Amino acid sequence: MLKALTCYRLIDQGSEFRFHREWYLRSAMGDLLGEDYSLAQKDKPYRCLDLLIEHRDELFASLKGQWGNLFGAKYDVLLYDLTSTYFESNPPPAGSGSKKRFGYSRDKRSDCVQVVVALVLTPEGFPVAYEVYPGNTRDTATLEAFLDRIEKQYGKFRRTWLMDRSIPTEDMLEKMRSRGVNYLVGTPKGHLTRVEKPSLEQTWIQARESVRVKILQQESEFYVYVESHMTG
Repeated sequence: MLKALTCYRLIDQGSEFRFHREWYLRSAMGDLLGEDYSLAQKDKPYRCLDLLIEHRDELFASLKGQWGNLFGAKYDVLLYDLTSTYFESNPPPAGSGSKKRFGYSRDKRSDCVQVVVALVLTPEGFPVAYEVYPGNTRDTATLEAFLDRIEKQYGKFRRTWLMDRSIPTEDMLEKMRSRGVNYLVGTPKGHLTRVEKPSLEQTWIQARESVRVKILQQESEFYVYVESHMTG
């Protein structure tokens, strides 16, 4: 099943239910694997993924080596973001241990329970780590655990994290600086007033044809103001 799902993702990715409903029958996977249609029984793709989660860390360790050998993948710049996915179903019973909870819905479906999904990527799009959190998890409560996990699995060296401003708190940013971890994150509007005047005094630097920037250093932080012009 894992071989079939992997090929499915690479060739014509879709949902597990689509795999069961039509893709397996239209493909040659049964002949290649020596399996009949029972392999694509409705619940098997989901059960396979449930079993795979137990080997997540070992899988990422293996992928790290493969991506390094094949593509020269590096882990000095990482992108971190969160999203949510909702379920049109009844809330789970109290005490069930389910991660499906009511919370801030990015899909504007506050009437539905959801889970929060966190993902770390390299700039080339290689997934480095992920986690599924209860639907009421705050973005700010997730970052520190990922810093520890990435350092443990990919080494502790000076890397740069890119993320939305809603993810780190000021205290977390201070911890990152003390650990020698760089970051690129949006500046809250409320903080812009203290850098507005000195940034106006900076000269523009042409970063590329349609993008110019101003760079302002204040103590240990750099502020980058970007202006872009769409062409065509």
